[in-house]
Amino acid sequence: MPVGAPQEDQVNLMELVQVLRAGWKPIAAAAVALAVISAAYVSFVAVPIYTASAVVMLDTRKPQAVDFAGMVNGLTGDSAELNTEVEVIRSRGLAQKVVEKLDLVSDPEFNTSLREPGLIGKMLGALRDAQPPSAERQLESTVSNLLTAVTVKNQPSSYVFAISVTSEDPQKAKLLADTLADTYIVNQIEMKFDATEQATEWLANRVSTLKLELEAAEEKVKAFNTQTSLVSAETLTLLEAQLKDLRERLGATERERDAAVDRLAQLEAQTDPVERLKLANDAQMSDLARRLDRGEAGVTAEDLAARYDQVVARARLDVARLKDQAAALERSRQALSAQISSQGDDQIKLQQLTREAEASRALYEYFLSRLKESSAQQGIQQADSRVLSAAVRPQFPTAPRKKLVVVMATLLGALIGVGAVLGRHMMRSGFRSARELEDEIGGVVMGQIPLVEGADRGAILAYLRDKPASAAMEAIRNLRTSVLLSNVDKPPQVILSTSSLPGEGKTTNSLGLAMNLVGIGKSVLLIEGDIRRNTLGQYFPQFEKRPGLVSLLSGRATLETVVAHDDSIGLSLIMGERSAVNAADLFMSDAWKSLVEELRTRFNYIIIDTPPVLVVPDARIIASSADAVLFTVKWDDTSRGQLQEAVSMFETVNQPITGFVLAQIDPERMKAYGYGGKYGRYGAYASYGSKYYVE
Repeated sequence: MPVGAPQEDQVNLMELVQVLRAGWKPIAAAAVALAVISAAYVSFVAVPIYTASAVVMLDTRKPQAVDFAGMVNGLTGDSAELNTEVEVIRSRGLAQKVVEKLDLVSDPEFNTSLREPGLIGKMLGALRDAQPPSAERQLESTVSNLLTAVTVKNQPSSYVFAISVTSEDPQKAKLLADTLADTYIVNQIEMKFDATEQATEWLANRVSTLKLELEAAEEKVKAFNTQTSLVSAETLTLLEAQLKDLRERLGATERERDAAVDRLAQLEAQTDPVERLKLANDAQMSDLARRLDRGEAGVTAEDLAARYDQVVARARLDVARLKDQAAALERSRQALSAQISSQGDDQIKLQQLTREAEASRALYEYFLSRLKESSAQQGIQQADSRVLSAAVRPQFPTAPRKKLVVVMATLLGALIGVGAVLGRHMMRSGFRSARELEDEIGGVVMGQIPLVEGADRGAILAYLRDKPASAAMEAIRNLRTSVLLSNVDKPPQVILSTSSLPGEGKTTNSLGLAMNLVGIGKSVLLIEGDIRRNTLGQYFPQFEKRPGLVSLLSGRATLETVVAHDDSIGLSLIMGERSAVNAADLFMSDAWKSLVEELRTRFNYIIIDTPPVLVVPDARIIASSADAVLFTVKWDDTSRGQLQEAVSMFETVNQPITGFVLAQIDPERMKAYGYGGKYGRYGAYASYGSKYYVE
């Protein structure tokens, strides 16, 4: 895998568990700290709070003193009304009545302006130059504080309310709960009384108005009866019957008149004697005609014509008479129709006035009845609720709940500790196992070296020398084996040891590897490649003033005078020494290359401890003369970014890194993280090696 290749995002639960297990100390410390703080707070700082509760029941079944619906209806008890009553109990108006009744404005518990301000309050008051709040503002604040202490709950599936009030004084809590319940019930009665009184007053005004309207309506009926000659309804019916009979007579007369007019016209138009005789239909004229036909003496045609003229004259008289009769009947009909129409209009007007008077009377009587009912109800109003049980003086405080507070604080502290541990874990960029390191860089981890404890570098050297069977030396032996077998055909002779930054353990690793190689009977030379710091001088202070590498390369000293030998460990050394000469130029010189070639002939193995890669370029230059490059990574410290940058620097000069060393492993922490047993995982099964290590 190439350096810096992105890892697939996934959540490893076992890894998180191991991280939390490794960080149990800060988690426990945070939990204990918050537990102690909370216990101290609830024991010595927090003010105990007492809660008293009065129980009120909404009574929806009320006996009626009189058998009529009240002007102000009672509650039905549906969910909306129950919720409304809860809000009424918690209303500012009701709370203000309690404040005024108990004079809570004078109580520092509810009127915070009466309390002695703390240090911060005094400082803020001095900065603001605040004036004391007005009486109105103190009242509003006291009401708000009381409402904060009030809790109203409706018991499920019931008409019962629990009115709870908290206070620093148990007796005060009981008094407040009872007073609030009583005030709520009295408020219901007062509201009903006020509503009834307002309704009574409105009804009284309405009744007076309706009475005047009724009197005015009746006066209109009376005045109309006086001003008009009205007949009764029965008489009007008879007149209508007369009008019908008159219309029938008029019709018959008009038909008779028309027939008479037609007969007169026929009589006047006829000239034939025979036809005249038939039309006349007169007995006398018929007798004269028979006598004339018999030829009786004294009867002439003139007599017959004279008689016909009489018949026509009589017909004219009949027509005139019938016309007069029809005209008279028509006049009578018109007069009677006009009389009936006038009487009908007056009757309708009278009926309308009468109905209006009756409606006014009914409305007046209804409101008068409601006025009497309302007046009767003013003295019998009842509240919709009643106190089911008065509050009891609490014996024990309800807050703070010490055990719960301590437990919750402990849990909170543990959560804070867990958050801190996980946050630190998520933010970490170091490596805790060889697998992590190999996955990151795509290289081979040749060694995993535990942290060697020591007060100073001399103590570390003594540890490595005196405890060859220790876990650290066993891990270095594994490193030695891996290095020597890295190239079977041509085992590396010149080995370079470097790291990203100082303090990552490369010098200790170089020294331990050199001592291990000496242990198998090889001649080994350890060269201080970091001439700027002269770290080996802290391990071997007896050689610190000895001529070093710079003197050798500059020709001021010979190899025999520069090489130091420590008989206690059988190791040869070339110390570093400070110089104004540029180290990079020094290691790029032919003298350096010649020196390396000469040393190859004198020693079996040459180990060069170089400066950090990210600080100076010396290591990359020296690497060109080495057979193997060991790169030390400090366990759980060297960041991925630092490692990637350092490895990239080697890649730019085409110098491969032979292997990596995970150094300064903390055994206990590594075990906590789940990477190994007692001594950490320094090999595939190194956790089983505790029986083989001698510390």
